[in-house]
Amino acid sequence: MDSVATASSVAAVTEPTPPARQVVDPARLGRSGTQVQPLRGAPELPSVSALSWVVADASTGEVLAARNAHEQLPPASTLKTLFALTALPGHDPEEQHTVQDEELYNIGDGSSLVGVKEGYTYKVSDLWNGVFLSSGNDAVHVLAAMNGGWDAMSEKMQQKARALGALDTRVVSPDGYDAPGQVSSAYDLAVFGRAGLQDQRFTRYCSTPYADFPAGGWSYGIVNTNRLLTGADGVAPYPGLIGVKNGYTTGAGNTLIAAARHGGRTLVVSVMNPQGGDGFAVYEETRELLDWGFGSWGRVVPVGSLKPAEERRAKPDAARDETQAQAGPQDGGDTRKTDLRAAAATGPHGTPKDEVPSGSTARLPLALIGAAFGAALSLWLWRRFGTRGN
Repeated sequence: MDSVATASSVAAVTEPTPPARQVVDPARLGRSGTQVQPLRGAPELPSVSALSWVVADASTGEVLAARNAHEQLPPASTLKTLFALTALPGHDPEEQHTVQDEELYNIGDGSSLVGVKEGYTYKVSDLWNGVFLSSGNDAVHVLAAMNGGWDAMSEKMQQKARALGALDTRVVSPDGYDAPGQVSSAYDLAVFGRAGLQDQRFTRYCSTPYADFPAGGWSYGIVNTNRLLTGADGVAPYPGLIGVKNGYTTGAGNTLIAAARHGGRTLVVSVMNPQGGDGFAVYEETRELLDWGFGSWGRVVPVGSLKPAEERRAKPDAARDETQAQAGPQDGGDTRKTDLRAAAATGPHGTPKDEVPSGSTARLPLALIGAAFGAALSLWLWRRFGTRGN
């Protein structure tokens, strides 16, 4: 049974407290089990069977809840999100490319394919539709060849993952095909999904339900295999779903990164390898986690962040909840500097400066200054003019 860690002060809280006012323990996501800090009124977390999952705010990067966030597992085709983040900038969507025989070599047995053929000419956007909608490993192989080759792309993806702060990922096969040593984590997948949403092309591809794929002088329709987006195979579409990418291999089981927008907020959820239900359980468990995430807004304390540590340190005002947690890496763990920061940011009795009362207590220093000035003026006038009447 999972060990659920909760905030120690839950009983004392009477109102939902904005997450930005809370302190986040940066080590929390490294712990096993379910991590969540509910406040009063927070909905109960759904019971899901996935080995690992993350629910995060796509805008701020705050992780609202997670289970085994950094457990390294095979990612299957969700790794194509990292491939896209790495390779998308390399070519214009309207650029055309004629496929060479060698670009389709060594595609893994049983791979999902969109139907790329040697000798055919495709627009780059067609190939990306093949990647996102059909999870086509053939399209990935061609795009990798256009961006320096398979091995070079693996290295570039590894560097990209590091730059994003995704340290659990090891890239061996850029298409996500099972390979010895290839792993990622629910945390890293959520990082990739969040980063992708900041790229208009990525977002357009991952949210496209249907497209025409060229085949010489004609074309055929392809359908996005993300059932939460299309509602295929009896899976109800999720309202406000944006994308992002699903995957399956025998080694990874079912995996999914999903993003949805509701009420002006956007969530990203990653789910890896559900242990219960059928092959569509990954969609239903993701649905439950999305519902919980939207329902828990303002009613949970974040348990971590998807932002790289350097970014969190560079923007302390954008995430006050992490300021104290970052003090160690920034200041060598000197608690005196933390105390000085706190004192500088507060008024009398520890009241935040922007919350100091504006009544008579606040005006008292001005009254004292006025009285002192009046006394000084009277003394000067007496000395200057007091003897002239004699």
